Amino acid sequence: MSTTITESTKIGVSLDTLTLEDQHQYDYDRLEPYEHPPETKEELPWAELVTLDLEDYDRPGGKERLAKQLEHAVHHVGFFYVKNFGLSQEQVDQQFTLAKSFFNLDDEVKKKSEVNYAGADHNGWRRFNTNIESFNIPKFTKDFEGKYVFPDLIKAHLSEIEVFSRALHSNVVLPLLRLFGIILQLPDEEYLVKQHSYSKKSEDHFRYMIYRKRTAEEHAAANFGQTTGHTDLGTLTLLFRQPVAGLQILGDDGNWTYVSAQPGTITVNLADSISHLTGGWLKSSVHRVVSPPKDQCQYDRTGLLYFSRPHNDFVLNPIEDSPVLKQAGVQSRFVKPVTVEEWVRAKQSLQLNPELTAKKYAESGDYTIEVIAGYNDRRYK
Repeated sequence: MSTTITESTKIGVSLDTLTLEDQHQYDYDRLEPYEHPPETKEELPWAELVTLDLEDYDRPGGKERLAKQLEHAVHHVGFFYVKNFGLSQEQVDQQFTLAKSFFNLDDEVKKKSEVNYAGADHNGWRRFNTNIESFNIPKFTKDFEGKYVFPDLIKAHLSEIEVFSRALHSNVVLPLLRLFGIILQLPDEEYLVKQHSYSKKSEDHFRYMIYRKRTAEEHAAANFGQTTGHTDLGTLTLLFRQPVAGLQILGDDGNWTYVSAQPGTITVNLADSISHLTGGWLKSSVHRVVSPPKDQCQYDRTGLLYFSRPHNDFVLNPIEDSPVLKQAGVQSRFVKPVTVEEWVRAKQSLQLNPELTAKKYAESGDYTIEVIAGYNDRRYK
């Protein structure tokens, strides 16, 4: 008779009893490992992005050097890379393996973790269409205990997912927020950090995502693009390197360029909430995912992402004590005070109901619709 282990998880999967044998079926040596596809050999228009070496952060004068290096990127581009972020390649590879294994589960299993569309709750599994799926895991705090049911594969590795998620928050998000404080010349360098504490309720989440390979006919039917241009709604989005080319950013010149997969890096992009806090001075960059080059069409595109957001009760008014923002004359983007929770729910309602949203965009005449409190969002081709 096998030993039984009772496991209670921190973010609210229901109490489960797993035999020792059942639990070990999800060990990494029993899972098919994820392997990165080869790099494309096609000549593509690549974006030139700055790379921050976070190893320099704690050295004397390191924060100031990194802030200077970052200033142009966050004001004009909205995308950059970071390296030396305190997680081993083995830890990253394990998360890619979990993502691959999750998306290989039967749909009936994944549906037990499906998102609550009506409630504009983004956590859990979502199928966008026959080719695109995502799975969001919230922060490991009491606010999310008892809310979600996850498959045994995920439950068996929640402790590692927690370590991974917390490391991204503490090793990448918070140091970058301090650099933003230096760039904005805030009297309190910790100002933005204080609005992003891990323990307080916010909608940060870790995501597995997959863009499944398509046939040539499917690519043609989709006009060789898989998503429309958009901005993210939080503070920062962290995207781990994977080699299938597809992520593009929209430049000020109206041209799209590809974001390359730099070894050992995380791609970072600024999102709407941090842009709202600076009246648009910090740039929330428009980006999209398109069909891969011909020499990569036979591969799935698997993603690991972390989305950071301010506390739910924080009001998205422009920061008042920044000399940089005062000189730029920035103003609020809203006609009345809007909290992060109100903003997130309003924009997520649009994202989680794509058919209704597409109709609203089409009917608007200029492909913009109001999200909340006078702020209009644009749909890009």
